[in-house]
Amino acid sequence: MWSSLLEAAKSNPFGGIRQAQLDKRQALDNQGIVTGRSISAASALPGDSCEFGSNHYFMLCGLGGILSCGLTHTMVTPLDLVKCRIQVNPQKYTSVLNGFRVTRAEDGVKGLVKGWAPTFFGYSIQGMFKFGLYEVFKVQYSNLVGEEMSYEYRTSLYLVSSASAEFFADIGLAPFEAAKVKIQTTPGFANTLREAMPKIYGEEGLSGFYKGLVPLWLRQIPYTMMKFACFERTVELLYKFVVPKPRQDCTKGEQLLVTFAAGYIAGVFCAVVSHPADSVVSKLNQEKGASAVDVLKKLGFGGMWKGLAPRIVMIGTLTAAQWFIYDAVKVWLRMPRPPPPEMPASLKKKYGVS
Repeated sequence: MWSSLLEAAKSNPFGGIRQAQLDKRQALDNQGIVTGRSISAASALPGDSCEFGSNHYFMLCGLGGILSCGLTHTMVTPLDLVKCRIQVNPQKYTSVLNGFRVTRAEDGVKGLVKGWAPTFFGYSIQGMFKFGLYEVFKVQYSNLVGEEMSYEYRTSLYLVSSASAEFFADIGLAPFEAAKVKIQTTPGFANTLREAMPKIYGEEGLSGFYKGLVPLWLRQIPYTMMKFACFERTVELLYKFVVPKPRQDCTKGEQLLVTFAAGYIAGVFCAVVSHPADSVVSKLNQEKGASAVDVLKKLGFGGMWKGLAPRIVMIGTLTAAQWFIYDAVKVWLRMPRPPPPEMPASLKKKYGVS
């Protein structure tokens, strides 16, 4: 069993990234295009707007995260609202279609976008840290363990890097998530972010913004680990077994199509893994003074899975759109986009692979 688990974990593009950068740089040197410069993984290649692994690169990754998460989560606010209401009041909101009908009947079309402001600001902040810090931790952890281990255990490195990034991202998200759920699920509490924030602080103090942080970690960290690791490995597998030509021979449009497909596949797994904790977060922020244990007891096993179908649709679409936007931002800003990881030359020699 342990050997199979070890093999499953063996699977960071960092060795491959570095090797690809070195090979490309060496080729340019041989052509006389770049002279008198040492080969470095952080050297900007012709056409690139920044150096891979530089502070400029990480800041642009954060910008990509803001756009990918802030815009996509805001776009699906109506579906998120119905999902939250199904989770906290399944007797009234019996299904997705029923949830839309009841909400529209009671609040009008405008009621379907309740909570859009905390969604936009909260997930923009979260996206900045999620994607920006993921790239930081990927490079830092890769440098820490070395090229060979970065390649052999790349799935584990994806998991650790994404978990580390999400830990900090959720601290920024939590206050806005609390306000969003209150607006969407507590009738008469508040209609806007400006109303909700001071009201939560007045009733519960600072702890009111962070009482859902631990359940949020329990929801978002597994979600993000699955989101990044599954996406990275799916991209690798799609280019290896599905796409009939190497990535460098694909057009930018074809590459973005692969990105979208891999993102949707990852999103389905993300939704299932994170849904029970998502139900707890929704119910916890709705009920004043309740603890996570109280909510778990009240929901029961079956209650934790209410609203899974709309969440799969929402998260699958969200995740695919986020990766598409994030990769499109990299293309638009001419950022380095290393190919899927390849076995370093030292490992090829070690294992006798040609």
